Amino acid sequence: MAKYIAAIDQGTTGTRCILFNHNGQPEYWVYEEHTQIYPQPGWVEHNPLEIWEKTQNVIRQTLARADIQAGDIAAVGITNQRETTLVWDKCTGQPLYNAIVWQDTRTKAICDQLAQEGGQDRFRPTTGLPLATYFAGPKVKWMLDNLSTVRDAVMQGNALFGTIDTWVIWWLTGGPNGGAHVTDVTNASRTLMMDLTTLDWDDAILDILGIPRAMLPAIRPSSVPIPYGFTQTDGPFGASLPVTGALGDQQAALVGQTCFTPGEAKNTYGTGCFMLLNTGTEIVPSNNGLLTTLGYQFGDAPAVYALEGSIAITGALVQWLRDNLGFFESTPQIETLAREVEDAGGMYIVPAFSGLFAPYWRSDARGVMVGLTRYITKHHICRAALESTAYQTRDVLEAMEQDSGVALTALKVDGGMVANTLLMQFQADLLGVPVIRPTVTETTALGSAYAAGLAVGFWDNLEALRQNWGIDATFTPQMDESQQATLYAGWKKAVERTLAWVEG
Repeated sequence: MAKYIAAIDQGTTGTRCILFNHNGQPEYWVYEEHTQIYPQPGWVEHNPLEIWEKTQNVIRQTLARADIQAGDIAAVGITNQRETTLVWDKCTGQPLYNAIVWQDTRTKAICDQLAQEGGQDRFRPTTGLPLATYFAGPKVKWMLDNLSTVRDAVMQGNALFGTIDTWVIWWLTGGPNGGAHVTDVTNASRTLMMDLTTLDWDDAILDILGIPRAMLPAIRPSSVPIPYGFTQTDGPFGASLPVTGALGDQQAALVGQTCFTPGEAKNTYGTGCFMLLNTGTEIVPSNNGLLTTLGYQFGDAPAVYALEGSIAITGALVQWLRDNLGFFESTPQIETLAREVEDAGGMYIVPAFSGLFAPYWRSDARGVMVGLTRYITKHHICRAALESTAYQTRDVLEAMEQDSGVALTALKVDGGMVANTLLMQFQADLLGVPVIRPTVTETTALGSAYAAGLAVGFWDNLEALRQNWGIDATFTPQMDESQQATLYAGWKKAVERTLAWVEG
């Protein structure tokens, strides 16, 4: 009997391969970062070939570390940074341009132009999404409008579009030699091109954007008993393994946190921060700046939907302090520095590096530090950076409670930043509810493993997955309500200072 499910977690800053056992525990893993490319202010790119190379590296190194046979792996699941967009030549596998990352803001003019008819919510009734630079559709349109290589490949019938899940699955299953050109419903729901009801590309939107359906991948469920395809024997796994699970990273975390009941929510603290609330099989429109999105779809079962609050910059702010300002050498050191002071000294950082996402959706915003005095040291700046993540999460939570009519009683958390106990305690204080950290915090990878494993019977049902979930720590609120209100009021003033910085 197979011992493991292999999960490939291709994130914004790096790629990991993890082998999960039947108890949902990670046994072996390897991680590698890839290069962040900033051609000009507001532009963010990745090299797709580097991502594929890193993906192969972490697979091979993980298998070598585990010293196992191919038969020990039952199936492969994929999770990925979601809206990051690329187009490549199906005959050669060569990207026709760098991948345009979800944080990239170059499509602001396109979104503004599209909003002239019907406003920012022009496509929201169909897609659940506002017009924003975040999503993949406008990025594809930018490529078609600005790159002759992409237009020529479309004319020749050789252009393939995909988010990173599609790119990785295509290469794993053969690439130019018959690779599967597919995506799952969760990733497709982040393109601004998929109808939430039909779970298919919307021809009217494709026509408006000028994007031919022929270049788009087939949309499949997140967990598929009939595999998307099989890994190649000459590929990094060295064997033919079924690829049976795919989920966008935040939906994967929803699954990894076993939020299978309507009303259950999780928050993932990574490069950005993403809170999802399971709304069941009901499509719940948002009136408060949230996204209506796919949660997951397992096999032939009805699709499960979610409300999402997306925050662009959280962990990326810590990386910025490390890489751009040189405040520390490794990201965990920020907690040590922040603990040198009792509070942020009256200052706030609003990291609107890519504009403001939920619940504001202001692409004209840019980052600010406010409340600076001669008293402020780098320790206060480090503390303010961590606190900004908690403030942004409260913004989203308040919108979510207004949309759903449900007051959250506890928040399940995951992702790299939850190891920071200072942040987790401040988050509980600011929300006024317990923050619960599970034993397995890499829940994005775990969710994709669950999707793949359910498809092949590695796990029998959702209840078996719930049995795997365990609590590592619970952070209970300790701040009085008056202090909480004062701090949050200061944050709202700071957010106002970011708006309308970019004109036109």
